[in-house]
Amino acid sequence: MTKYLIKKAGILLASLFIISTLTFFLMHAIPGDPFVQDKAIPEEILKALHKHYGLDQPLYVQYAKYLKGLITWELGPSFKYQGRTVNQIISEGFPVSLVLGVEALFLAVCGGITLGAIASMKHQRWQDQMTMVIAVLGISVPSFIMASFMQYVLAMKLDLLPVARWGSFSQTIMPAISLAALPMAFIARLTRSNMVEVLQQDYIQTAKAKGLNSITILFKHVMRNALLPVVTYLGPLTAAVITGSFAIEKIFGIPGIGQWFVMSITNRDYTVIMGTTIFFSVLLLLCIFIVDLLYCLVDPRIKNPGNESF
Repeated sequence: MTKYLIKKAGILLASLFIISTLTFFLMHAIPGDPFVQDKAIPEEILKALHKHYGLDQPLYVQYAKYLKGLITWELGPSFKYQGRTVNQIISEGFPVSLVLGVEALFLAVCGGITLGAIASMKHQRWQDQMTMVIAVLGISVPSFIMASFMQYVLAMKLDLLPVARWGSFSQTIMPAISLAALPMAFIARLTRSNMVEVLQQDYIQTAKAKGLNSITILFKHVMRNALLPVVTYLGPLTAAVITGSFAIEKIFGIPGIGQWFVMSITNRDYTVIMGTTIFFSVLLLLCIFIVDLLYCLVDPRIKNPGNESF
C-alpha cells in the first residue's frame, strides 16, 4: 500500500507540473497585452506597469518565479484589481462555490443512484421508461438553459424562489438543481445499466432462490458491485461541481470562483487565470487520487491496487 501511495503521489505531482507549465506558456503565447484593452495607454505608463509586475524580465526568469510561487502558494497580484492578490480572490470565491458544489453533489449522487436503482428494479416497466426519459432530458438540456427556464417559471412567474444573488438557502436551490441535473442524469443511467447487469448474475439468482427480499439483495449484493463505475465518475465530477459552473454562477450572480475565472478571462487578468486554473487542477487531481483509493473499499476483490491504472 505504501508503494501504491507513493506511485500515485508521484503521478499527481508530475501531472500538476505539466499542467502548470503548459498554463504558463499558453498564457504568454496569447497575443495582446493585459493592460491594453479599451483605452490606449501611454508607452511610459505601459513600461512602468510591465516593470512593476515583472513582465519586462526574460521568460525563463518569470517562469522560475512562477514555479516558486506555486511551491509556496503565493500566486501573485491581480493585474486588474489593484491591491488584491490571487490568493485573496480564491479564498473569497472558493467557499461560496464549495457550498453550492456540495449541495449540487448531494443532489446528483443521491438522486442519480435512487433513480437508477428504481429503473433497474423495475426493468422494462413504466418506472424504468419514465426514469430514462428524465435522464435523457437531464443530459440533453444544457445547464444554462435549465437555469434560465427555472428563473422564468419559479422566480418570475410563480414567485417561489429568488431570481438570483447569494446569501440565503432559498437562493441556492435553483443554481444547485441546475448544476446537479446533468451529473444526476448521467449517474442514473450509469447506475441503471450496471445494476441491470449485476441483477442477471448467478449469485443474485442464488440469493433470490434462498428467499432473500429485494431490499436485502439490493443493498447487500447489488449496490456494492454495481457502483464501482459511479465511484470512478465521482472523481472528476466532485472537482467540477465543487469549483462551480462558470455559466451557472454568472447567470445567478453568485460570487464564486467560477465567476472570478470568467471575469479574469474577459479582463485578460493572466495571474488570476493561471492561479484559478492551477487551483482547479489541484482539486481535480486530488479527487481522482482519493477516488482511486476508494476502489479498495468499494470492491474488496481488488487485492493489489498498485496494479491499477491512475
